[in-house]
Amino acid sequence: MTDFSQTEYVLALNAYKAEVAHKLKDVGDQWRTPDPLFWGINAMFGPLVLDLFSDGENSKCEAFYTAEDNALAQDWSACLAELNGAAFGNPPYSRAKQHEGQYITGMRHIIEHVIAMRELGGRYVFLIKSATSEVWWPEQADHIAFIRGRIGFDLPTWFKPKDEKQVATSAFFAGAIAVFDKQWHGPANAYIERDRLYAQGEAFMAQIRKEAAKLAPQQQPTIPETTNTVWPAEVNFLFDQVPTAAVLSAHLQHKLRSHINRLKLEGIPDNTIITTAEALTAAMGAAA
Repeated sequence: MTDFSQTEYVLALNAYKAEVAHKLKDVGDQWRTPDPLFWGINAMFGPLVLDLFSDGENSKCEAFYTAEDNALAQDWSACLAELNGAAFGNPPYSRAKQHEGQYITGMRHIIEHVIAMRELGGRYVFLIKSATSEVWWPEQADHIAFIRGRIGFDLPTWFKPKDEKQVATSAFFAGAIAVFDKQWHGPANAYIERDRLYAQGEAFMAQIRKEAAKLAPQQQPTIPETTNTVWPAEVNFLFDQVPTAAVLSAHLQHKLRSHINRLKLEGIPDNTIITTAEALTAAMGAAA
């Protein structure tokens, strides 16, 4: 089996992530799908259970492929048969690259692979640029929903701005959702309002938080006291992903940051840390 961990693409990505600070122009393939947008797409076309293109920290699903796995060398259909759901792809748009004769990037080759997987079975839901003039545009998709309104993407969680000019809230472009599924029986094309997608996603996330809050009194860990008031940038970033945490007292905010820091050091995925922090915030707020 080919080892993709030492490809030029992977080595460059890991080197960039390890830098002390970053520039926006170099983010490239690593812009993240916002959670409300993902969950809105999940509500329409899911359940989405396999993230095809992840950097290892931004996965939207428990099962995912990283650049080291090279999704284009994987049998997505076989994986979905075990997971009983659909695959999600926010694909990289960088120039096509190969390693030992196997493509690892390139939208034409990504679309070719998803068409091959479609023939083997399964549903593949891609969030793509609405770029109908591109040679890779998926005319073969079973359904394309054009999104009315430009959509935004988030910076990776590991991004540390090099200077004040590197602070951005999102990257925006016109988008579409392409569905590849031989069992699709709906229309070939449709339009969907961006705000509707986000609203559905927010509703889905609210349900998740509600269920997590119910479990919090039973599963809430004992968070040790801390005298620390200075935290790494990545801890503060994750803390800021929980808006309700800001209403906690300063003492409880530092306890929450302490717990986030511990989970981060244990290698827990960021999306799991955020969900846990939301549940803990709800529990601490109720107990305050």
